[in-house]
Amino acid sequence: MSEKTNKSPRILDIYVRLCEGKVINKKEEADRFNIDERSIYRDVEVIRKYLSDRVVECPGECRDIEYDREKKGFVMTGVKGSLMSNSEILAVSKILLESRAFTKEEMNDILEKMIAGCVPEKNIKLVSDLISNEKFHYVSIRNNSAIKDKLWEIGEEVKAQNLIEINYRRSGDEGKIVSNVVQPLAIIFSEYYFYLIANIVKKSKNGKYEKAYQYPAVYRIDRIMEYREIGEKFRVDYANRFEEGEFRKRIQFMFKGKLMKIQFKYTGGNSEAILDRLPTARIVSETNGIQLFEAEVYGKGIIMWLLSLGDMVEVVRPKELRDEIKEKIENMMKLYI
Repeated sequence: MSEKTNKSPRILDIYVRLCEGKVINKKEEADRFNIDERSIYRDVEVIRKYLSDRVVECPGECRDIEYDREKKGFVMTGVKGSLMSNSEILAVSKILLESRAFTKEEMNDILEKMIAGCVPEKNIKLVSDLISNEKFHYVSIRNNSAIKDKLWEIGEEVKAQNLIEINYRRSGDEGKIVSNVVQPLAIIFSEYYFYLIANIVKKSKNGKYEKAYQYPAVYRIDRIMEYREIGEKFRVDYANRFEEGEFRKRIQFMFKGKLMKIQFKYTGGNSEAILDRLPTARIVSETNGIQLFEAEVYGKGIIMWLLSLGDMVEVVRPKELRDEIKEKIENMMKLYI
């Protein structure tokens, strides 16, 4: 087949890869298509002319093709590449492996697709080698089941604002299954697991479903055994919408409960340890190396974290939280006497 016959698919191929943020090296492309470098240059000029014409037709367009001496090739400017860089792929791969959120088969499948689709061919082996040991020794969480499809399906229910009935296997209680009708609000990942945040609803006397509690429930998605739409929708006013980001700032270890404001003294010195863990925290005062923090939190998961800080922290208020931590410390002491 002649070069002329191959020209259009070749130009389209180069254009697509430029849009993906990849570098077009004349020599590499010439070898790839078995043509001379001047033909590749002419291809680039055709694309450059096309982008120039687009600027006239669509004033918002600002893309162009330039030669990058450092990268030794042509790149598209005026738009960010749609694919991740080598370093971004490596970082995301490490985070995924650390999460242990998927089965081994799911994890391998995700990583292979991500690397093959985003990393330049010459670097695929390097990136694969950098994560190969962690992939080999990867262990998912216990009793984990495939959840990729379930995540998407429940996500669709969240978007469509459909009331759903879920059968949920509780922790403890010998795996007792409980059933609730809920308003699915959001999906959140935390501490190895994916969670569904939802309002439990009950039918009122007028036959309408209404919130049973003031604060949302938290369901581990791998423990949702079955779920189904019940044929009704719910509406949430924009002003009262659930905001995952704000919720995440205030919850520890996904322990549900009411919103409360706490104060505690900290003698650990480096406040970053507190501020990174509790995004709502602020330093109220600091005296003789003792920092007084205030923060808003949901539920009792905060107790687990405060206890992990040992004698570097003392809860000031609320009194019921202080008393509960004191009781837990006393019970712990009894185990070591």
